[in-house]
Amino acid sequence: MLSAYVNNVKVEVQEGQTILKAAELAGFRIPTMCYVEDKTPQGACRVCVVEVEGARTLMASCCTPVTDKMKIFTNTKRVREARRNVVELLLSEHEGDCKTCTRNNDCELQALARELGIDNVRFQGEKTAKKIDDTTPALTRDSGKCIKCRRCVTVCNEVQSIGSIYPQSRGFKTSIGPAFDSNLENVICIQCGQCAAVCPVAAITEKNHVDGVWEAIDDPEKFVVVQTAPAIRAALGECFNNEPGTLVTGKMVTALRQLGFDAVFDTNFTADLTIMEEGTELLMRLKKSLQEKQMSPLPMFTSCCPGWVNFTEHYYPEFLPNLSTCKSPQQMFGAIAKTFYAAKIGKKIEDITVVSIMPCTAKKFEQQRPEMNSSGLRDVDYVLTTRELGRMIRQSGIEFNALPDGKMDSPLGLSSGAADIFANTGGVMEAALRTVYEIVTGREFPGKNLHLEPIAGLDGIKQASLKIEKTLKEWSFLEGVEVKVAVAHSLSNARKIIEAVKNGQVFHFIEIMACPGGCISGGGQPRFTDDKTRMKRIKAIYKEDEGKKLRKSHENPEIIQIYKEFLDKPLGKKSHKLLHTHYSAKII
Repeated sequence: MLSAYVNNVKVEVQEGQTILKAAELAGFRIPTMCYVEDKTPQGACRVCVVEVEGARTLMASCCTPVTDKMKIFTNTKRVREARRNVVELLLSEHEGDCKTCTRNNDCELQALARELGIDNVRFQGEKTAKKIDDTTPALTRDSGKCIKCRRCVTVCNEVQSIGSIYPQSRGFKTSIGPAFDSNLENVICIQCGQCAAVCPVAAITEKNHVDGVWEAIDDPEKFVVVQTAPAIRAALGECFNNEPGTLVTGKMVTALRQLGFDAVFDTNFTADLTIMEEGTELLMRLKKSLQEKQMSPLPMFTSCCPGWVNFTEHYYPEFLPNLSTCKSPQQMFGAIAKTFYAAKIGKKIEDITVVSIMPCTAKKFEQQRPEMNSSGLRDVDYVLTTRELGRMIRQSGIEFNALPDGKMDSPLGLSSGAADIFANTGGVMEAALRTVYEIVTGREFPGKNLHLEPIAGLDGIKQASLKIEKTLKEWSFLEGVEVKVAVAHSLSNARKIIEAVKNGQVFHFIEIMACPGGCISGGGQPRFTDDKTRMKRIKAIYKEDEGKKLRKSHENPEIIQIYKEFLDKPLGKKSHKLLHTHYSAKII
């Protein structure tokens, strides 16, 4: 441990710790523009400069390690003037009109300029060349607004290991994007939106579906239903100045009704349906492998995350047979809404418009996949991110925090706590095991409070095993089997777990989510998401689960009813048509 002084406050830090971390420990915030938590510091923006006693120049706090007895000053006149100069230079190049920008009042550059007291830009000169790239289904890039902070480069390369975007050219002509200043559609991009989640301005944003949703709501011929993903309820409140992790499920339902949706449902319902189908699929694969001694693609990977599916299609097509054939809960919902629900209310398929509220930009990509039309039309018509829903609520003049709590509609609105935890890394795995274990043994899942603790938390790769001691007669081939599972979040960790499987490590079931922490920090969630925010959202989701009487997917009475009335059985003929799909290798 080393001793340092930040603004004359003594602080103990570990050797190798940066000035930025030391200041945080001492209770001082240093503004940053290029820094991404726990990733290689860039030192590119110079907004985080500080004064160090004895140093000739100002030091970038994000990449300068603390030395013993170092004296650091974060708010001297020299520091303040340097920061103002840097931000004014950024503003002088920035081709953006705050009055009409989607990031107005949610822009880090704007907020920092306000914090530094900048009310006029002294430097006038050439602006960054403006190019709009809207060639992908999920993302829009505006190079004129880019401030070259390189956060997107860091997450695309270090967190997701994709490498779609890099700095191109040098000096003033530097641009951030695909090679040769190409469009995003011409490179491998899995549409996860983590670049949009960390962008401090509006240089990368989600593709706007708001106008299409308003048009559907305003069309008297359309019956517009909306589904809400589990992660939304722990993050939407942040759009209205609530603390991260504030559960706003009831207020969200009321707001959706006031926006004009004809029915408000829960993606959690089809998360429970996913567990029924995916859990049965896992058991059938295990049966084929262990009892019938036939080749069966194991380990089985979850298929809820469209970013992960897209990643597999591009980088590991040999593992496509290992993916569960289940559609994601979003797509299952669309198929059920346009068939089962449409028949129930006497509507034609073409009269139903399905809108999803998702934490994820990749869901916009998934919604447009050509195979997602098992209802006879496109199963899901529009996808809004959490941020887009927040904008719609504000556009409508709804006082969100003053709303009373509403309840989801029936029959696609009731869900279990197991469905809620789909939002968290490890949640799909835990939800599946709660059901599969009880089906096989006739006993309740043995985890403390129904949780499998080794797969909780933010470790990048988590492993657990569960020995099946005694089974029901039908599943006797599993007796004594130690079921090995793994969980990975962020695609750099997905690579590691796949390589481990290729090298002979044995697992039966693996959950992978593209985004760090799972859906709770998806590319469409309120910004800026760090680990503290992730943990608050995760805690809220577990609280939602633990507060429900119904905590297992197979005990959901509306799930039982839909099989009885419509689907017949998991993996049956009708469920196979509506709820399952296939994937194909992709080549750019």
